[in-house]
Amino acid sequence: MLQHGIDLHKRTIVIATLDQKGSLVRRSKIPATRPDLLRYLDSLEGPHRAVVEATGSWYWVADLFRARGVELKLAHARQLKAVAAAKVKTDPVDALTLAQLLRGDLIPEAHMISPELRGYRDLLRTRLRLVQKRTSAKNSISRTLEKYNAKTSGELPPFAYLQISLFEEQIQLLNRQVKELEQLLQQHLIPDDDVQRLLWIPGIGRLLAFTIYLEVDDIHRFPSVKHFWSYCRLVPGAADSGGKQRHKASRDGNRYLKLAFSHAAIRAVQYFPEVRQWFQRWKRRKPIRVARTLVAKELAQAVYVVLTEGVDFNQQFKGTPLTKRKQASWPRRASPSV
Repeated sequence: MLQHGIDLHKRTIVIATLDQKGSLVRRSKIPATRPDLLRYLDSLEGPHRAVVEATGSWYWVADLFRARGVELKLAHARQLKAVAAAKVKTDPVDALTLAQLLRGDLIPEAHMISPELRGYRDLLRTRLRLVQKRTSAKNSISRTLEKYNAKTSGELPPFAYLQISLFEEQIQLLNRQVKELEQLLQQHLIPDDDVQRLLWIPGIGRLLAFTIYLEVDDIHRFPSVKHFWSYCRLVPGAADSGGKQRHKASRDGNRYLKLAFSHAAIRAVQYFPEVRQWFQRWKRRKPIRVARTLVAKELAQAVYVVLTEGVDFNQQFKGTPLTKRKQASWPRRASPSV
């Protein structure tokens, strides 16, 4: 078994290959193209196993290796301390270190999303960026009106009026693009049974259900709900030392799931009395952001149970039946199995 450590860049790839005994077979720098990478693999008799760091350009390498039947591991960039903390850090050294870690089964793996959902997830993330741009354009219009103490664009001088006109055109374009992406996602994701189950959970609407379904990918990769909470950034990190316990903010995990469950918690508190009462009890003892996070954790636990067991939401919150329930109308079906 040959172990390949791949240091991937936009234009070049540095590959270090070790044999079963850990001896260096070859280390090469090649152009970052499919033919050159295939040529390198074909020049060595397999079987092959490889690792690549989770940078922004690993998709094509994963697709190429999958088509060749080569096992590829995706290394978690932040946890590769052996690479990041090396005194001598060059591309050849990084590639060799990756190969050595792979040979020892010491690679901290990042999740490699399934090819079937990868495109949909990227489209949903693109939609979020478009919405952020639209919000920025709206804020720019508000700031321009504020500069001149005006309520409408008709009260502005010519140059300021032109600025607002351009921002309004941009907003119209972004609205069309956002709607186009939403229609495409709806067509493919609304019929999915897991999406339908998510839609019945308090606070989770159409787009939040899409986000959770696509960002989770496979719920069974989380051994317990605590692991799922951690991945969703719903629990603090720890910085315990000298007998003292301290919490710290952590950026480990999925920021899109953190955003989704935070929004879901706000909506659940707003529309469901039992959730609101539980939230208010915690708010009297804890800061509001902590109380909201506790609601988000409960919703995440409901998501975990629903997706893991493949069952419908039981219409309860903390063991209390919900007096308000969502209606069986689009995008929800009466039951995911119907």
